[in-house]
Amino acid sequence: MLKPLGVPAGKLETYIEVPFDLNDKRVYPDGLIRVSRGQKVWTALVEVKTGKNELATEQLEAYLDVAKEHGFDALLTISNEIPPTPTQHPTKVDKRKLRKVAIHHWSWSLLLSTAVVQKEHRGVSDPEQAWILGELIRYLEHPKSGAMEFEDMGAEWVPVRQAVTSSTFRASDKGGPDVVARFDALLRYASLRLGRRLGTDVTHLHSRRELADPALRSQTLLASLETDGVLNGAIKIPDAIGPITITVDVRAGRVTCHTDIDAPRQGRPQTRVNWLVRQLKSAPDQVRVESFMANTRGPGTTELLGAVRENPGVLVADPKRDIKKFRVALSAPMGTKRARGRGGFIDSVLDLTDTFYADVLQNLKAWSATPPKLREEPVEIPAPPSTASGALSSQDGPDESAPGEMPDADDRLEASG
Repeated sequence: MLKPLGVPAGKLETYIEVPFDLNDKRVYPDGLIRVSRGQKVWTALVEVKTGKNELATEQLEAYLDVAKEHGFDALLTISNEIPPTPTQHPTKVDKRKLRKVAIHHWSWSLLLSTAVVQKEHRGVSDPEQAWILGELIRYLEHPKSGAMEFEDMGAEWVPVRQAVTSSTFRASDKGGPDVVARFDALLRYASLRLGRRLGTDVTHLHSRRELADPALRSQTLLASLETDGVLNGAIKIPDAIGPITITVDVRAGRVTCHTDIDAPRQGRPQTRVNWLVRQLKSAPDQVRVESFMANTRGPGTTELLGAVRENPGVLVADPKRDIKKFRVALSAPMGTKRARGRGGFIDSVLDLTDTFYADVLQNLKAWSATPPKLREEPVEIPAPPSTASGALSSQDGPDESAPGEMPDADDRLEASG
């Protein structure tokens, strides 16, 4: 957990409720972590919230002052809040206080997912440590632990959804930034949740520009919500054929997951379609498949998988053009409620993501060309050298050649059968 924060490997010490004096007051951060390696020491204060309790700006800024005064390196916070990006903190603090002290955040979902992956999939060699980690997982998964899952889209979700549906939403509306931030938090949570089940690090994809400037991602989503009524993002599963792009069409009330796949570079167009259909033998007929021809723009030829199974040719718009790419998609109705449960928006996104991966994506493999085979050279059998001689032998047969002529090699091969 500490390595991604730039902390060196070394002796690890942890303390709880360490008292500090600040402006004639005594403050008690929930914890302190110290890592030492040789002469180098890294120290961080820790503040923890559980349940629906949120981190408070005033409290965090006080701890940042304590850390600066004592020459500590960072303040680490833990709560159920999930920021839109890994580098973003869910609570706004005075940036001037971050000049000498870094601030980091872990969600309980991240901690739980990391613990499960470490114990269940990667393994812990020490049996006592494995038992302790198992007890931590058991505790965090208990509903009374205060380590909650992502459960609410916020108070602004319903009015923003209604405004988008009626085409009256504007990017400058007050509730927009909160909704798009929670949507990105939902995608991060979906990544952690799927990664916990797969035993690998599933990540929410961001461009380099978006990671460097989180406000850019928010502006893009707000503009898309205003213009098209759409929210979208992508998550990446290691070794999968491609990322899962999740698109929420608020106006149409649909959630769609899709993945783009490079078509084989060999074979006729229908052969390439058959290659894809064979891999989708376990997928439901409601999966939508779209083919894109080479050197063309715009939408491709699309049909439901059930129809493609009966007639692969329906995806071939032009037999003379090669298919360069396929898009495989699955849609479901969008939940409208802000909270988890039946009819909830969060569950509609999570359920479709899990279904799409299980029924479609995990069965797909990228095409690879067959290695070229060495061409076999034809072997010529040389004719046996002539052994004819003018001398008579007891092995000679009756002389059937003309007087004065000896039989040639072809005649002898034909005579010998």
